[in-house]
Amino acid sequence: MYILVIDAQGGGIGRQLVSEIKSRKADLTVHAVGTNASATQAMLKAGADLCATGENAVIVGCRKADVIIGPIGIAIADSMLGEVTPAMAKAVGQADADRILIPFQHCGSKIIGVSESNTGRLISEAVNTLFENL
Repeated sequence: MYILVIDAQGGGIGRQLVSEIKSRKADLTVHAVGTNASATQAMLKAGADLCATGENAVIVGCRKADVIIGPIGIAIADSMLGEVTPAMAKAVGQADADRILIPFQHCGSKIIGVSESNTGRLISEAVNTLFENL
């Protein structure tokens, strides 16, 4: 199973996702790609097994992934302060992988029908969804 966590900016969401996944099933291999070195480093410190950085790493990772997990901004071109390039968003959107996208409102888009929730609960729900589909 190729699990790909993608994050941007400081990598805080990705860090929490990797940490939660590894705490539940330490032997599961988690791949992480950051749009920048800070995001990648945060996920590496959280226990990601394989890490890479940048647009091409996102594109290649999405081609190989069975599951892609991250904030909804990874699927929206120019989101997350412009760190998600159109090519990255396209790779996420066109991937054959299952996508588990966390609906944060701070990605420059308003997601109607989704109430504001605390980050911890959203991370837990995303990881629960991941393990339900393994």
